[in-house]
Amino acid sequence: MAENAHIPVSKTISGFSKLSKRGKIKWMVENFFKDPEIVMHELMSYWHKNEDQQKILDGFAENTITNFPLPLSVAPNFLINGKTYCVPMVIEESSVVAAASSAAKYWMDRGGIQTKIFGTEKLGQIHFNWKGNKSWLEHQIPELLQMMKENARDILQNMEARGGGVKKMQLIHFPKLENYCQFLVSFETCDSMGANFINSCLESFAISLQQFLATHESLSETERHSEIIMCILSNYTPQCLVRAEVSCRIEDLGEFSGGISAQEFAHKFFTAIQIAKEDSYRAVTHNKGIFNGIDAVVLATANDFRAIEACGHAYASRSGKYRSLSDCEVDDDLFRFWLDIPLAMGSVGGLTKLHPMANRSLELLGNPGAEELMMITASTGLMQNFAAVKSLITTGIQQGHMKMHLANILNQLNIPVTYHNQIETYFAHKKISYSDVRNYYTSLQVKES
Repeated sequence: MAENAHIPVSKTISGFSKLSKRGKIKWMVENFFKDPEIVMHELMSYWHKNEDQQKILDGFAENTITNFPLPLSVAPNFLINGKTYCVPMVIEESSVVAAASSAAKYWMDRGGIQTKIFGTEKLGQIHFNWKGNKSWLEHQIPELLQMMKENARDILQNMEARGGGVKKMQLIHFPKLENYCQFLVSFETCDSMGANFINSCLESFAISLQQFLATHESLSETERHSEIIMCILSNYTPQCLVRAEVSCRIEDLGEFSGGISAQEFAHKFFTAIQIAKEDSYRAVTHNKGIFNGIDAVVLATANDFRAIEACGHAYASRSGKYRSLSDCEVDDDLFRFWLDIPLAMGSVGGLTKLHPMANRSLELLGNPGAEELMMITASTGLMQNFAAVKSLITTGIQQGHMKMHLANILNQLNIPVTYHNQIETYFAHKKISYSDVRNYYTSLQVKES
């Protein structure tokens, strides 16, 4: 019996990618769903009414069958470096946008958010095997890099004209990997994310490297041979770093829910951050909250949220222990709260201009360059983190979540708007469940009948 004989023939297909979109859907719903006609109609209902726009969306991935909508929200009242922004956010988690907006408004009245760019350097790697003297190769870097850049002139010239290009290159090797070497190359990509640019450069550089070694007169026959393993950018960009910070006098923090004074709030907030710096279990959830804000802006501007998250988590582990990305200082009468995070973002090229809503998101922000976009995104992460910690040490995190959760339940149950205020008042200080809301709504109907 064939190895895969147990798999129903109807569940497998050859040439799927060559089918039309309707053909893909038809095969899928007929083989995987109980109500194929209903599912097919539902999937097609999410197609963009504008065919040109739908063609753009279909081009973002392979085997597309429909669109997967997520809400595009806005968080107003962000005062960053003296400039006011209305920040676009794409996220499906309740209360995130409300929390970021609330925190931004709170700090707007206390001087706003201050940001600083520490660097915008991005990295790429050429991985190769070579049996030669690594010290010798290290001394050849200036000559080698010049040759690489000359051979890649057609790739580099446009980026260099904008002030970017290759900045430096260093040789790295790991003793445990026999004969292994790596060239770590630093790039400046200006306002673009630069992934295609970096990878194209690296592949060209690898050819130049092999040519350089193969023809160098001082090398032996063995040393002239090299093996390229791979060429690829690194999504770890610790030098592409931005800081977002807020500060004020402790007394200016004001009073908080539950009668918590400014002094008590500052103390508890500081302690909460220290816990996240020491306890990795707490740090993961703490940093996830930061990415609630960051990812939402990254998605809204069609940047790569997977790369940014991977980089951020690696940066949080740079000491050898996973820690909080944000920090806090309470010194005399001053409260400081800040976030340092690497954000390799772009505002031109790729999907940022192709995706119609990403284009509008950038327009909403005033068409920022990459550095300004880094500042806005980091500020949103900081505000999200402030709001989360503030809730945790005062009212508790569930209050805001449950309010949004109730709104979702009301929609799921199709409860008329005329009942919403009454139901919201009833559950204001109660635990909320789907069945409890449904039962209370039923009781209201019974009373009216």
